[in-house]
Amino acid sequence: MSSMGSPDEPASAPTAAPRRSSAETREHILTVAAKLFYSEGIRATGVDTVAAQAGVAPTTLYRLFDSKDDLVAEYVERCSLRYKNVLSASMSAAAPSPTDKILAIIDAFADDIQSPACRGCAFLMVLAEYPDPNSAPNAKAVAHKAWLRDVFHELVGELALTTELCDTQSLADGLVLLAEGMYGSVQALGASGPAARGRTAAEALIDAAQRAPDGGLDDSRRR
Repeated sequence: MSSMGSPDEPASAPTAAPRRSSAETREHILTVAAKLFYSEGIRATGVDTVAAQAGVAPTTLYRLFDSKDDLVAEYVERCSLRYKNVLSASMSAAAPSPTDKILAIIDAFADDIQSPACRGCAFLMVLAEYPDPNSAPNAKAVAHKAWLRDVFHELVGELALTTELCDTQSLADGLVLLAEGMYGSVQALGASGPAARGRTAAEALIDAAQRAPDGGLDDSRRR
């Protein structure tokens, strides 16, 4: 199983390959760069290393990408699309219940974390290496995090249409923090540590949000 933060195709020593179009070469370079950036670190991976692993000349890489930052920004965009596709498929399979959709997202993260290739959150890694909010990699990573938060808020909003909730904003942001914590803990504490309890924690958050301020169940759950 591959991590959502890294590509399926492994980076390996260059071998003889048929001639590629510019678009194919660009995609190949991006695939190799994505693997290296995620597994080795962005700053630690030079353009010459990416070019060598991709089997192209550095001049070819710079012809297809304006700069290393441009390559990194494309990498972030690629990671974001990968996550969106996986989570969209997971939610579609769990439809129509918003609770099931929420738990499907958490389950998708739990599955990803179980991958030996998972080193944690690709977007947090980018933000750590590109702290400047004016940089394209930082902006794209932040945009992805905002997208995920919006997804949780939309799903909690759907749940609130049929279930009385104490505080929709707190529940949605609690789920965001849970997802962040799952990825944030896996590198140090392993996939069998706190990250393995994501679904149980999500269910507890949803259950707690349906309790009345006096500690009892809301009227809709008494019926």
